[in-house]
Amino acid sequence: MDTQNNLRAQRDRKAKPHLEQFAPVWILDEKIMLEEEAIVFDVAFQHPQYGWVSRRYRYDLFNDVLYYRGQVVLDEEEAIEIQSKEPYIAAAVANIPNAYGG
Repeated sequence: MDTQNNLRAQRDRKAKPHLEQFAPVWILDEKIMLEEEAIVFDVAFQHPQYGWVSRRYRYDLFNDVLYYRGQVVLDEEEAIEIQSKEPYIAAAVANIPNAYGG
């Protein structure tokens, strides 16, 4: 269990600075792969160009790298359901116009 918490903490150290520009951000799913020292996780947020999206990332602890694995556009019903949960990265006000768009 401690290994999982360490892996999550290292993932957060790498992922949060990248994702803060899109806050609020929700984690939809995560898969911890202890033998590979990696986490694959999906996040959702409102993208400045594409609307609500779900992005997949992989964090590799051994290389300390956050890999972007693609995104899909979410429909309005999915976005409403996601917003009813506690965000991974909260924001008082969404700053969509100032996000870099990547």
